[in-house]
Amino acid sequence: MELAMGLEQSKQKFIWVLREADRVDIFTGEARKRVFPEGFEERVKGVGLLVREWAPQPEILAHSSTGGFMSHCGWNSCIESITMGVPIAAWPMHSDQPKNSFLVTEILKIGLFVREWEKREDLVSASTIENVVRKLMASEEGDAIRKRAEELGEAVRFSTEKGGASRMELDSFIA
Repeated sequence: MELAMGLEQSKQKFIWVLREADRVDIFTGEARKRVFPEGFEERVKGVGLLVREWAPQPEILAHSSTGGFMSHCGWNSCIESITMGVPIAAWPMHSDQPKNSFLVTEILKIGLFVREWEKREDLVSASTIENVVRKLMASEEGDAIRKRAEELGEAVRFSTEKGGASRMELDSFIA
């Protein structure tokens, strides 16, 4: 409910993927019920797109109109986002995600925390989500973060092309 309200209040365009697999808590096995504010889907038409199953994350991240990615910061998602030059609104939940989100926000400075790991028991309010999304997408700080993410993405992609450092290391390993 808070996520839906925060996205709506941010007035920023979004794609929200609601996978069937996410209907159960992976730790407790308890069913999760999706509850949206009344009229939410109708109000966000033209601004938000709700995808009710799997979506091609790498292709979405590679699209030129993708300006940010709200993620739990699993390693694969971080690598995909970094490679595509897309900044991250980091919302770690478990496992490697707290360290990855720290890397993204504090070291690489290509993202913002939605909620820091130390506050993982706290409810993330709609206003917090709204503020993070707006800061990432429509502020000078967000502009700088997006610029750093784009520059890092270009460097990563270059390093994997022929003649790039990563490509040469891989070729050397295989040889």
